[in-house]
Amino acid sequence: MANLSIDDVIEYVEQNISVFHEKRISKISKLKLKEVIRKKNPYLFKAKYLQTAEAIIKEIVNAYISSSEETMFGDWLEGLAIFINQKVYSGWKSGIKGIDLEFDKDGIRYIVAIKSGPNWGNSSQIEKLINNFNTSKKTLRTSNSNLNIVCINGCCYGKDNNPDKGSYYKYCGQVFWEFIGGNENIYTDIIEPLGHKAKERNDDYMIKYSQMINRFTKEFIELFCDDSGNIDWNKLVKFNSEKKI
Repeated sequence: MANLSIDDVIEYVEQNISVFHEKRISKISKLKLKEVIRKKNPYLFKAKYLQTAEAIIKEIVNAYISSSEETMFGDWLEGLAIFINQKVYSGWKSGIKGIDLEFDKDGIRYIVAIKSGPNWGNSSQIEKLINNFNTSKKTLRTSNSNLNIVCINGCCYGKDNNPDKGSYYKYCGQVFWEFIGGNENIYTDIIEPLGHKAKERNDDYMIKYSQMINRFTKEFIELFCDDSGNIDWNKLVKFNSEKKI
């Protein structure tokens, strides 16, 4: 085990956080109004009494962005976790399906599936995680039958006060970061460097976001509003849900 230098973490974050921001901008730049509308519930818009094109557009876009950003930033945090573990335990990004990180510590091979937060999956997704763990153990023991393997579901934030799940352990938040990095303060040490040039990046993002909202609002009015400016709800629902003939 090596001691982790927080300067190494800060340098990694400052050099790589731009990747997340660039993906945010790229994601909204590629959005298409018709594609997004087809994936949303038009009845919900009516039930919430959304009466303007801009209100509907913001409802659609913000929900989409929130979901995609969570995924993108989760992927970015996974990279940071692997970097920290490599520095401390010489771990490596796993090549096994469904496993993100492997490392050896005290005679144990840990295989880790990294998720963003603790409430990441339904029962079928958790079952798939367990199957991935079981398959991974079989794969690793093919070449070393005596290998002592422990399975970990690591979550970058949150808590789980009952980590023992039977066939695997679930470590969240501080517990997870301390587990992969050997330092109980890592989970707070990383928060400050995440703001590196955040304002400048967010200003760039907001320019693209505002342009998209204006463009989508204009397109929505042309497609789904009548000459008086009222939303044609029948037309909107048909576009979203009408069967193909």
